Amino acid sequence: MDRQYYLDLAAKGLCMPIGADLILHEHEDAEAILLDGERLGEILKETAYHFSTPLAFPHMNLELEKEILLKMIGVASEEMTGFRFATAPDSNMFALVKEKLGELFLPAMQAQIEALRYVAARRELLPVGMSIGPFSLMTKLVADPIIPVCMAGRGVTSDEDAEIRLVEKALDLGLLIILHNIRMQIEAGAKALFIAEPAANKVYFSPNQLKCGSDIFERYVMAYNYQIKALLDFYGVDLIFHCCGELIDYMVEEFVKLDPAILSLGSSRKLWEDAALVPKSTVLFGNLPSKQFYSDSLITVEEVIKYGKELLEKMRQIGHPFILGSECDILSVSGCQETIMRKAEAIQDALLA
Repeated sequence: MDRQYYLDLAAKGLCMPIGADLILHEHEDAEAILLDGERLGEILKETAYHFSTPLAFPHMNLELEKEILLKMIGVASEEMTGFRFATAPDSNMFALVKEKLGELFLPAMQAQIEALRYVAARRELLPVGMSIGPFSLMTKLVADPIIPVCMAGRGVTSDEDAEIRLVEKALDLGLLIILHNIRMQIEAGAKALFIAEPAANKVYFSPNQLKCGSDIFERYVMAYNYQIKALLDFYGVDLIFHCCGELIDYMVEEFVKLDPAILSLGSSRKLWEDAALVPKSTVLFGNLPSKQFYSDSLITVEEVIKYGKELLEKMRQIGHPFILGSECDILSVSGCQETIMRKAEAIQDALLA
């Protein structure tokens, strides 16, 4: 897409949540829909229409790539949730995964592809694909990545430490799955890819190490996401980059180097300050505290509107392209659906307040 497309949406005052999960769970057979491509595509269309946006964001499932990988290497379905690699994946495992990349093992992945194809056939909507980021996928494959990441940041190598080798091999293996799934989504019609990299934050990376010049963030996060960006650029597909973790400015500056069309950040960030770090060719998105929407004791509808209006005014004052939205996808919570939906819909009300 022409980058101007997103800038025009921002200039027109688009306000929207990422809310496919909310619309999905208005249906009693939500789990069945996730395995039915056409019906899931209808949910994405319904979500876009409900929240008055041309951006058809997908249903976010950040476990999907892990499940596909584990299926490929023979892990039983009942063991997948708690599975973590005990040792670094070896050359045989890499060969096995490469051999099976052309096969679709999960109905959920097939449904995601078919849903994109369904949306792409409706030209009034922009079909957006979805993938977990490589670093965030690695954290789901390794029991305790914080210590080896810290050690690697101090200069210890994978030849010297088995846990560092495990982290690096898990990153490499995960990237194979991610790149393949992105290609399939592009072939199905995705015009933009939403890359969710929530673990690339200061929980996993020491701000002190980074301030002292460590290149660990560049090696473990950016190097892998640059490969994704290169693939998207090759196909002319736009990057929507998302990280809702707690960040330092350096991390935001690194994300900016990916040149995303849209940069989505969590509510811990002050977007009117981050705008100084982000070129005006990138639309900032977010970042109302939607993880709190389930409880009126945490945030009320009136406060959503108030905070949204304040954020819109501050972003207008600095003149940076901006789309007011949720800090992440808004999940349906049993017993709280009506409360959450009122707040998701209130995001648009902030523009009129």
